[in-house]
Amino acid sequence: MLKGTTIVAVKKEGKVAIAGDGQITFGDSTIMKNTAKKVRKIYDDNVVVGFAGSVADALTLAEILEEKLEQYGGNLRRSAVELAKEWRRDKVLRRLEAMLIAADKENLLLISGNGEVIEPEDGIIAIGSGGNYAYASGKALLRHSELTAEEIAQESILIASSICIYTNNCITIEVI
Repeated sequence: MLKGTTIVAVKKEGKVAIAGDGQITFGDSTIMKNTAKKVRKIYDDNVVVGFAGSVADALTLAEILEEKLEQYGGNLRRSAVELAKEWRRDKVLRRLEAMLIAADKENLLLISGNGEVIEPEDGIIAIGSGGNYAYASGKALLRHSELTAEEIAQESILIASSICIYTNNCITIEVI
């Protein structure tokens, strides 16, 4: 399990919100930074990515995803599959320790180094050490509230931060 971050993405009513906490943890007991930004827009602000794991590895993967988006004319689904294939096959990339959530107006995808590209059935996905907490709370809020995608994403991170020691309440949210 990746420690030191929580990312959640929510798709609702034509909007996708990806939220991430700001905590960077060193080892099992030291908080090194509280205000890291692990969610950002790429590809001329048409795609939002959130990442968990090693920051350098995740940024490398986000750059490769953006290159794939350029190569495939902005087709996120195709770009994600090509990234996952390359990530799994390449000896250097295979060592990268990170996961990505990527979204555009039509797609919400989890991309992993195991070659997985997963589209959630219910419009919510989460990764990182607090991911299961954010996922569970987000799923309940999505099903039983009138909150927007952005509000659900924010509240999910806040709930996770109250449970998970690797998650804080300094939240970055991007909506597309």
